[in-house]
Amino acid sequence: MKHYSLYEIKKMERHYRGHLINSITGFKSANLLATRSEDGVDNVAIFSSVTHLGSDPALFGYIQRPLGHGAGHTYENLKATNSITLNHINMDLVDAAHQSSAKYDPKLSEFDLLGIERFKRDGFKAPFVKYAHVQVAATYENEYYLKENDCRLVICRITDIFLAPEIQTDDGWVNLDKAGTVTINGLDAYATATVEKRLSYAKVDQKLEEIEIKK
Repeated sequence: MKHYSLYEIKKMERHYRGHLINSITGFKSANLLATRSEDGVDNVAIFSSVTHLGSDPALFGYIQRPLGHGAGHTYENLKATNSITLNHINMDLVDAAHQSSAKYDPKLSEFDLLGIERFKRDGFKAPFVKYAHVQVAATYENEYYLKENDCRLVICRITDIFLAPEIQTDDGWVNLDKAGTVTINGLDAYATATVEKRLSYAKVDQKLEEIEIKK
């Protein structure tokens, strides 16, 4: 196997190192986080760092990169309005979603610039991505500063979930294969996942059982 020492990793050209390190931790989620500024400008940007943090209370978190230099519009809007939406990316949205990582002027809306169609719901400050098959509304809960890399772990509390009924099973599970949700490999590669197997809850001295997946 190829081996890289810590010394070699530190000496790598930064783009090469970025591709390597961003790939080795596995496939990541692909989401568009949408917010609205206090001035009424709708912001939407791709995040590959969203992760489940708990079901009761229902929480997710995302990593906010160091603020400044054109970054942080999502974070600033969330802190100002206490409203954010999480929207799954499908293949029809990939190109525009990827482009949303560019550092646009906060006075301009990526929805308009990139042709991402927004969907506004009464009672929600932040817009949703219209053609996302899984849409989640949330509020700001907390954050933790990560001194190791000047980033922030931002925690959001889920308040509402919108999804197509045909992608959810009777036990609550959402089939992201059926939803067409994509995932990210590294920084710039997008893939669709195929669900091959579901297994019963693991218990000591109890045999696993396969759960039927209805296509």
